[in-house]
Amino acid sequence: MTQAQTVFRQNFLEYASYVIKERAIPDLSDGLKPVQRRIIHTLFEMDDGKFHKVANVVGWAMRYHPHGDSSIYEALVNMANFDLFIERQGNFGNFMTGDSAAAARYIECRLLPFAKRVLYNPELTAFTDSYDGRNSEPVSFPAKIPVVIIQGVMGIAVGMSTTILPHNALEVLDAMAAKLNGESYTLFPDFPGGGIVDVAEYNDGRGSVSIRAKLNASDPKKIIIEELPFGVTSEAMIHSVEDAAKKGRLKISSINDYTSDRVNIEINLARNTYSEEIVDALYAFTFCETRLSVNPLVIRDNMPTIMGIKEILDYHALNLLDVLKAELELEKGHLLDKLHARTLERIFVEERIYKRIELKKSAQEVIKAVFSGFKPFSEQLLRPLVDEDVDRLLKIPIRRISLFDIEKNRNEMDEINALLKEIEYKLANLVEYALSYLGELKGMLGTEEHSRKTTIKTFETIDVKEVAERNLPIKYDTSNGYLGYGVKTGATQLEVNAFDRVLIIRKDGTYQVIDAPEKEFVGKGLLYCGFADKAELEKIVFTVLYQETTYKYLFLKRCQILSFMLKKAYSLIPEGNFKMVKLSTHPNAELTVKYKPKPGLRILEEQFYFSDYLVKGVRANGVRIVVKDVASLKLRAVKEIVHENQEEPTLFDDIEE
Repeated sequence: MTQAQTVFRQNFLEYASYVIKERAIPDLSDGLKPVQRRIIHTLFEMDDGKFHKVANVVGWAMRYHPHGDSSIYEALVNMANFDLFIERQGNFGNFMTGDSAAAARYIECRLLPFAKRVLYNPELTAFTDSYDGRNSEPVSFPAKIPVVIIQGVMGIAVGMSTTILPHNALEVLDAMAAKLNGESYTLFPDFPGGGIVDVAEYNDGRGSVSIRAKLNASDPKKIIIEELPFGVTSEAMIHSVEDAAKKGRLKISSINDYTSDRVNIEINLARNTYSEEIVDALYAFTFCETRLSVNPLVIRDNMPTIMGIKEILDYHALNLLDVLKAELELEKGHLLDKLHARTLERIFVEERIYKRIELKKSAQEVIKAVFSGFKPFSEQLLRPLVDEDVDRLLKIPIRRISLFDIEKNRNEMDEINALLKEIEYKLANLVEYALSYLGELKGMLGTEEHSRKTTIKTFETIDVKEVAERNLPIKYDTSNGYLGYGVKTGATQLEVNAFDRVLIIRKDGTYQVIDAPEKEFVGKGLLYCGFADKAELEKIVFTVLYQETTYKYLFLKRCQILSFMLKKAYSLIPEGNFKMVKLSTHPNAELTVKYKPKPGLRILEEQFYFSDYLVKGVRANGVRIVVKDVASLKLRAVKEIVHENQEEPTLFDDIEE
């Protein structure tokens, strides 16, 4: 490997690693991408209970995020619109209509108490230097809930991507409680815009879901879209309906958008069209039904890892116990420090140890006097006296010593001991404490604001071919050889829908199956154009008359076209000196052949019947029926066949000369 290749390989790997870990893929521990984590950290730093201009928040966050203000602004708006961690004030856009938020200088935000309760604990948070080394930012927050499951996430990195759908916050908390209780649970997506979801193939977040809009079809001449599929705006929905109408898949007279805080798209139907007839078509041909594939990729232990939704939740349920235990032990340590300090103060004042230092002439003597004064009371101390303790005692003002309230001190120590006892109980019953904590979080969220919005339902599969109406006339223009429903002039061959396939047979004997064309050149001399459905082709027998060009022999071939590859050209006649003469799809007909008069030729006319010849495979050669010079051919289709017990003659109809 050359030096250039080595440098390129190393630089590319570093770039890919950076994009994966620092931009696109969320961390499992707190469920946040780096830009989201930096925004939350900035809001923690700025938090004073008041609203802050988003522009100001973005400016402060740029100290940590090296990718410009627009990415910070967009991420902040998206997080605020989820109503989980950030409270908003002003126009933050509308995800239903696709309207963007107002400029950052016009809108304001602040942290919700829920964010502090779930994420904030600087003493348990690992920090690292920011990109310029001037500040410190969190590596990840000690999150107590699986944020990545609740908010969902989408991200594209080098060679990988992640898609995790949002879930209902209350249901996630209930699932965590079930896990802690050793009970089973199920989790399915819940979207802010509502809609209907089919989770039959969700596969614990590793499969896919189908999402439908909620339609109100109570009015037979009007359909109202009341909820949109996840990720679809009202503008995109209207465009998809109009596009389907232009292609002839729907018959509507008008469509109006009255969406504001709720989705309200009104579709007025065309004459002789009714709601019950068009619902399936809306699901089949518009954004009224979408399908999303999911791929739960997260950063776990600095490595991209695919984890199922249950696996992520189980991790966080156990992690909740670890974080709560760490917080309790941290709080216990603070209380013990406080109790130790109160004990020292009480002994220092009650036993008048401070009097021993009044006549001391040096700092060393003062410190030594304090240490010696506490020796008789060492058994009352929580831990041995250290220099920091002495330093803190010596800083107590004389006024505070003179006003020292022994009873108040004892009450404070009793309160501390009561809190310590409570913490010991929580540590001994950690699961019980975790369950009560989850209940507290549910109370903070509120059942009404965070109730399930998306309905779970199993969909019936809609066959778009069955739903599509055959109302596109395919025309063939003999003057230029173009065929399709986009051709304006020429004779109509048949009416199709956009999902049909058609069989075309040209005058040179070649045939081909193609998708219903909008406008395709097929050449001058089209013999046949019909549906290529197997059910239709099984009903048709093609009778081919072709001639050997050297000796003028005439061949008859009967066959069915039942197998083919799309767009591949085949031939009905053998290769070599052969040409097509006639093609017929009549099941039975009389072929009259007139010969050119020649000396000694007695029979100048013969009849042949299609029914006398077997139907063979399309690749088989025909049967030679004529070895004389042909003057003319005439076909007459049999309308009525004479049975053995009938005396009436067979009726014919001239069909071709």
